[in-house]
Amino acid sequence: MTRDFAAGNYRFIPAVFQFSSGAAANAGYEIERVRFDKLLPLAQGFQCAAEYMRAAGRPLTAFCACELRSPAAFSEAGFRAFNEHYVKTLAEWGIFIDGVNPVARSNVCPEIDPPAEPSFYAFSFTRPKADAGPTFVTAGGAESRSGDTPYADRIIRYRDLSAEGLREKVAFVVGEMTDRLHAFGATWKDTTAAQAYTVHDFHPMVADTLVRQGAARSGITWHFARPPVIDLEFEMDCRRVMRETVI
Repeated sequence: MTRDFAAGNYRFIPAVFQFSSGAAANAGYEIERVRFDKLLPLAQGFQCAAEYMRAAGRPLTAFCACELRSPAAFSEAGFRAFNEHYVKTLAEWGIFIDGVNPVARSNVCPEIDPPAEPSFYAFSFTRPKADAGPTFVTAGGAESRSGDTPYADRIIRYRDLSAEGLREKVAFVVGEMTDRLHAFGATWKDTTAAQAYTVHDFHPMVADTLVRQGAARSGITWHFARPPVIDLEFEMDCRRVMRETVI
């Protein structure tokens, strides 16, 4: 089930306080994705995103998704502390209200040449387009069931890096992405891009767990990066976006 965020002209899949599970533009609007040519520290990235949206004639509330890069995977306590800092800007922008966050997010950790501090890789926002078809962005999702218990209790095949362990992790994540697509009335056939984040060789299970499920409809962009919390091993996100820009 989705909820409407009227101030941003999009609807979202409710999840946790730090992010939603995905955002989809309302009728008469489309999502534009903007990627930075170079990573920008968090505060600078927010500032540049604000300037870009204002130049496009859009309010800050049009901000609907972001893709971040962090120096290394967080502990659970460290991840929560980061998230509490991150949402302050969204609250200032009139987006994060009463603990509800409509903004989808991916936050992963490059294994090689990571940034010195949490940084922006890309962001997405809504803009008017009279004849726009459906556009959406899902948040990154790793191999962890939802809930409030420690990650060790929720991670699929916890600390199991065997071939079968990785296969089950990948299959779970693909299933989670599928559910998010269905929440927007979409399937993998509607996606224009899919991204995978892992430092492990997942090639042996690509055919069965990804391609045969339709998850590679537009190919898969592999980022050699870890999910944001220690002991998570595989993450994905996907989108349907017709307008993409690099600045």
